[in-house]
Amino acid sequence: MTERNPRRWLILGVLCLSLLVVVVDNMVLNIAIPSLIRDLGASTAQIQWIIDAYILVFAGLLLTAGSLSDRHGRRRGLVIGLVVFGGASVLATVCQTPAQLIAVRGLMGVGAAFLMPGTLSILTTVFAEDERKKAIAIWSSVLMLGALGGPSLGGLLLEHFWWGSIFLLNVPIAALGIVAALVVIPESRGTAGRPDLLGALLSTIGMGALVWAVISTAQHGWTSASTLGGFVVAAAGLIAFALWERRVAEPMLPLRLFRDRNFAGASLSIVLLSFSAGGVLLALTQYLQFVLGYEPLKAGTAFIPMIVTAMVFNGVGVVMDKKLGTRTALAAGLLLMAAGFGILTTLTPGDGYGKLAIALVVMGMGSGTAGPAAYGTLMAALPPERVGVGSAVNDTVQQVGTALSVAVLGSVLTATYRAAMPTDAATQARDSIGDALRIAATTGDAALARVAQESFVSAIASTSLIGVLGGLAAAIVAVAVLRPKPPAPPSPEPEPSSVSAPSTSL
Repeated sequence: MTERNPRRWLILGVLCLSLLVVVVDNMVLNIAIPSLIRDLGASTAQIQWIIDAYILVFAGLLLTAGSLSDRHGRRRGLVIGLVVFGGASVLATVCQTPAQLIAVRGLMGVGAAFLMPGTLSILTTVFAEDERKKAIAIWSSVLMLGALGGPSLGGLLLEHFWWGSIFLLNVPIAALGIVAALVVIPESRGTAGRPDLLGALLSTIGMGALVWAVISTAQHGWTSASTLGGFVVAAAGLIAFALWERRVAEPMLPLRLFRDRNFAGASLSIVLLSFSAGGVLLALTQYLQFVLGYEPLKAGTAFIPMIVTAMVFNGVGVVMDKKLGTRTALAAGLLLMAAGFGILTTLTPGDGYGKLAIALVVMGMGSGTAGPAAYGTLMAALPPERVGVGSAVNDTVQQVGTALSVAVLGSVLTATYRAAMPTDAATQARDSIGDALRIAATTGDAALARVAQESFVSAIASTSLIGVLGGLAAAIVAVAVLRPKPPAPPSPEPEPSSVSAPSTSL
């Protein structure tokens, strides 16, 4: 047995602190969407790009950042990510237009691309396999705790200060994370080769064009030049990326990793899970504020049932994984996620918060149960020298799913809302519920406000069907593809004269 790092649980705490900056930022940003629409005049498409600009740069650079971290130091990559993310957060507070915020969000994606692979790869190198899923469950629970506090604190700031104040939350967390990482985390490296710059460029172009095309469908239709051109560029970029990765001597994404059924199955399950969740949750933040009339602080606390339940069921997922196997734990969690979205398909304007809370609890149960099994299985399939780029693959597939979710489900939500609105309504009112409520407030048209809210709830219910299908598909993949790992050979009995020191445990 390899020697256990005596500081591994303290290191886990620093990794959780470092990643909190990303979790808090993303949750707070969702709460701030109505403020961005009102104060910056951001359209629905611009809101999608404020979110997707970050995700696209993040996903495009993750593999390169993971490879660089393997080669030059995983702790160094983590610290670089925190510096860039914290600095970009300061710039975000002074943005005056949606375009400026989109650009700064892209810079934040650069920081996150270096930050994310470092946390999971360091965790994998510090913890042995018998403790890894427990560590991942604790890691997930702490991050959910950050997700719990972030919206509440962000809502408090939004009620008393301008929208840019939400990004100031990132700065002290990033600063503390930098100091803690330098003091506590040991440096580690792998055997990664030179960065695959062409691969990074092709993957970024392909994913960027794909999300651009999907977002364009809501504005210009499926047959427009913008949409079709985006899909053509996306197909060319992603096919060229796959062909290049097969022939280059030191690929950014070693395609042979996907020959492992557990790695491939866990990756695809994570993509489908992220795809089904991201866009619907984005819509729910608008439902809470535009339909139920919640203030930002109250809207932030509305997600507490889901996050607390997910934290509790992280432990349930670890126990189920150990006793019933990874396939059972992952499939059960994904089916619960699908059931949560199924509840949302029945949402009506008169339901209020009660039915939403039930759906959030069921989704939290599913997310908590599936998380440790999915991430632990994926990381366990990696050779030690590839954990940096391997954890980047994990982050990449998750962000690809999220990016497509925001683009596809956001576009479906917009199109469904527009179709439900009366044809004689103003164009702006048919494009965005935020604009519809603003026009209704200005003109005193209560009927317009009511029909806009009803149309938006109907659009959420329809869009949630995609979440149901995504959860079911991911569960089928987990059962069909994942295979139990053969048991490890028993450890030899210690010599009678030897005395083993007790290992540190949490």
